[in-house]
Amino acid sequence: MSKLNPRQDEAMKYISGPLLVLAGAGSGKTSVITQKIAHLIENCHYPAERITAVTFTNKAAREMKARVQSLLPSEKTRGLTVSTFHQFGLQFLRYELLNTPLKGNFSIMDSDDSKRLLMELMIRDNLSGAESRELVGKAIKFISDWKNDLIEPEKAAETLNDPEDIIFANLYALYERNLRAYNAVDFDDLIVLPTKILQENKTVRDKWQARIRYMLVDEYQDTNTAQYELIKLLVGNEGRLTVVGDDDQSIYAWRGAKPENMALLKQDFPKLQVVKLEQNYRSTSRILEAANSVISNNEHIFDKALWSDKGHGELIRIVNCRSDDDEAERVAKEIITHKLRHGNEWEDYAVLYRSNFQARMLEAQLRQLQIPYKLSGGTSFFARSEIKDIMSYLRIILNPDDDSAFLRIINTPKRGLGPATLEKLGNFALEHQISLLASCAHSGLTHVLPNKAYHTLQQFAEFIEHYTRELYQHPDPVPLVKKMIDETGYIDVVRSEAKTPQQEKNRIDNIDSLYASIQALIDRTENEDEQNIEAVIRKLVLLDMLEQQQEEENTNTVNLMTLHASKGLEFNYVWIMGLEEELLPHRNSIISETIEEERRLMYVGITRAKKELTMTLAAQRRAGGEMRVTTQSRFLEELPEDHLDWAAKRKKQQAQKDPKKVAEEYLANIQAMLKKK
Repeated sequence: MSKLNPRQDEAMKYISGPLLVLAGAGSGKTSVITQKIAHLIENCHYPAERITAVTFTNKAAREMKARVQSLLPSEKTRGLTVSTFHQFGLQFLRYELLNTPLKGNFSIMDSDDSKRLLMELMIRDNLSGAESRELVGKAIKFISDWKNDLIEPEKAAETLNDPEDIIFANLYALYERNLRAYNAVDFDDLIVLPTKILQENKTVRDKWQARIRYMLVDEYQDTNTAQYELIKLLVGNEGRLTVVGDDDQSIYAWRGAKPENMALLKQDFPKLQVVKLEQNYRSTSRILEAANSVISNNEHIFDKALWSDKGHGELIRIVNCRSDDDEAERVAKEIITHKLRHGNEWEDYAVLYRSNFQARMLEAQLRQLQIPYKLSGGTSFFARSEIKDIMSYLRIILNPDDDSAFLRIINTPKRGLGPATLEKLGNFALEHQISLLASCAHSGLTHVLPNKAYHTLQQFAEFIEHYTRELYQHPDPVPLVKKMIDETGYIDVVRSEAKTPQQEKNRIDNIDSLYASIQALIDRTENEDEQNIEAVIRKLVLLDMLEQQQEEENTNTVNLMTLHASKGLEFNYVWIMGLEEELLPHRNSIISETIEEERRLMYVGITRAKKELTMTLAAQRRAGGEMRVTTQSRFLEELPEDHLDWAAKRKKQQAQKDPKKVAEEYLANIQAMLKKK
């Protein structure tokens, strides 16, 4: 085990009660968690299978597990659970299937599936604007917030202030009924259903509390109400728990995260011990002084101040630009000049911004200067149409009742089935209370549809049934998956629809990547019971393929990303663009008076920088097709002046000075110099 500082060591060794590790940015929290797991196994003799650690991303979970495995022999880590909250929830539902309203082959709806289902329900109810993305997005947000706050459909209306929003409460009830009818869950259900089972079933609760003898939670400040309740129910009154978090980095309120969960810990666990990790191993002192100075303007549950032994470092540069065009050109040219002068790698540089649109002009400048860059937050792997199509084939094999997957693939490729045929099929399924796929094989369908349409649907059902049987029985399912997709003619469609040879290559490469990922998941699984197509498809629905792809790609590029996307990362040289009111802080936060979260976002941005930090602002910015004069961000005035190199401000201050005072200062400086001589 590597050497820990005194505070980290204290956090690692404390196991006699609940512990909150208040871990500032760059303070080595992952080392504390991983070494604490190793300490529990090696020195405290906890069996690995009795320890559970949860975090928020697949990447963080993989890194954490790999680090623990590097500290201990493999036989000692066997059975250790290190996963995301959603992976843990999925495993819980599989173990406790009999205590859920689900059947064994339940499917997981992604956000796209949920939106499509809600749109169908809204159209069915003749709601005005049913096909509006904005209205569907609003409905999704309401329902997700209710679920994360553990509010049942029948109680949802009581939480509303605007009577017009009652339609969303009605939709919530309808949406839940349809999910159960499809034998499906959405992502929120993976947390909410286990929480409700633990709340209502004492036998299950006692079993899981006995099973998990120690629990560790990473990024605790990002937990929502349901996640907090889940943790509390799993650890019980004894509080065999370590949570690691930083309230100053809570930037996901829009996703339901509640930094106030930190205060609840003290209330629910009166014996809570708090250890602060304030030594930063990432940044220079000037950068940390800037971060501390900005965040001190927020109210705090727990106070802390980051410090570093890496020296003062360079002054933080604030650069005023004439316009957003000028800003983009300036940043691009500064990066290439800095790299040529110092011989650094492109990956040492990052440009951060509040909103995605800010990257457009910068991209054009980088391309013009032939600077390689990577834009984070692009289309997710699973959002690509070819991946969603193939995943829908796999989902319906996993769950024949998955009507959402059925509707996506029944005409992919085209099978000559029009909307009228599918409407009749849907009504038949509803009348007989069976799935769309089951309806295709039902003899009664001959009375509803013409022979040609009936035989097409019947052949489709036989095709799915054949491959379902084959895939479940075959020990090597990947070649069979390929054969199934080839047999549909889907690959030919991809080739014929591609507008360019490069587009064709990209889409075929994506499909090959999916096959490779299925194989990799099978190969990586230690548990033989999970080396089957059913377990793999479940995992794939949760897997963040984009993260894996980015790790495998050439990373020697300049990094462009939003401040939200930068959390957890670090770079030697950082530019933060757009330090203007209504951009950072964002206009919505000014209107809704949620400036504190924007200030935390600023804090996150500052603490990404290791060696040098530059912030830019434009006097004019294009908005809605016209140039508008901007106002500098209030956060710039919260920075410590002694640590700034801000030429425009110095110039302004000089211009505002009384000429008489300037002359007096000049004379005083000369006299001081003469005295020294």
